[in-house]
Amino acid sequence: MDTRRTTRALATEAVHAGRDDLAGLGLHAPPIDLSTTYPSYDSRAEAARIDAFAATGAEPDGPPVYGRLGNPTVARFETALARLEGTESAVAFASGMAALSAALLVRGSMGLRHVVAVRPLYGCSDHLLTAGLLGSEVTWTDPAGVADALRPDTGLVLVETPANPTLAEIDLRAVAHACGSVPLLVDNTFATPVLQRPAEHGARLVLHSATKYLGGHGDVLAGVVACDEEFAGRLRQVRFATGGVLHPLAGYLLLRGLSTLPVRVRAASANAAELAARLAADPRVERVHYPRIGGAMVSFEVNGDPHEVIAGVRLITPAVSLGSVDSLIQHPASISHRIVDAEDRRGAGVADRLLRLSVGLEDVEDLWADLDAALGETAVTPARPEAVARG
Repeated sequence: MDTRRTTRALATEAVHAGRDDLAGLGLHAPPIDLSTTYPSYDSRAEAARIDAFAATGAEPDGPPVYGRLGNPTVARFETALARLEGTESAVAFASGMAALSAALLVRGSMGLRHVVAVRPLYGCSDHLLTAGLLGSEVTWTDPAGVADALRPDTGLVLVETPANPTLAEIDLRAVAHACGSVPLLVDNTFATPVLQRPAEHGARLVLHSATKYLGGHGDVLAGVVACDEEFAGRLRQVRFATGGVLHPLAGYLLLRGLSTLPVRVRAASANAAELAARLAADPRVERVHYPRIGGAMVSFEVNGDPHEVIAGVRLITPAVSLGSVDSLIQHPASISHRIVDAEDRRGAGVADRLLRLSVGLEDVEDLWADLDAALGETAVTPARPEAVARG
């Protein structure tokens, strides 16, 4: 009798999902398929497969057709990410913004162009909604106001938790209940499925900028939406029509990145928790933001000039993005959220002296030494973890 578990732990899925067929193929490492097109000598069968895709957006049976319709290497990553998030399917795109745009276009094509959203969001997500660049109309509210903000033409409710860059957290189960039949889209970029699986709390769509933790090494640009198969079909149709496809090499790098995702997130989170505690006790720091669920992101408001801190780091890299194996720091009001109206930005808690730190895998003492020098003056005694302002 085979007593092996049919339900595998997340760490196991991270290593094996999307690779289950490799032994049968006589392979150990996943192959990379760089083809843009594929031969077919039966044009009648090809026509039938294309008709089927046009009707439902389901992945075509049999061999691939064309790179814009789908790619076997990218499909491996999609399968793995869906397993990690606990959804039926996942659809990958050229960037996180392409993924969000596709979700908005799916609902907009149904006449459901109104979006209810909670600030703060990633700055470009905020701008995409506020500017109405895809014909959408947004109502901004707090989590408690979601139900009252819904309209007959509401297509999505959009939240990000922990939020970029304040790390504010939202009760996903409560928000999902308030959404009723309107799909809840959760940006899970900061938490990753290691710390949070929004589909288990009622979210229909889970968005990632896969550029960040899923890739994990600062060398791939991508986005992905994990969801049910019905919505995935619509997303594939939008991806095919608009061309926001993910390159196969990026799909390969993402699949490789997933295999170490749990290890990277947990190790970086331990560093982040320690730095958050030390910053919280430092008189040069006014306030520290660190989420209750943990994670590798820390935001803190300094008493002095934040630009001097940016200019003063030497080990930590002053740069946009996050989620890499090395630590990055940036000033949201100047960069990631510069595109958001200043009054809206401050109203969402993105203070002018707020710095966002993506903590990597370096030794925590080296990271603290760099931060201490960049903050200036003298070092102070590290704080206890309970001194950190949560959420």
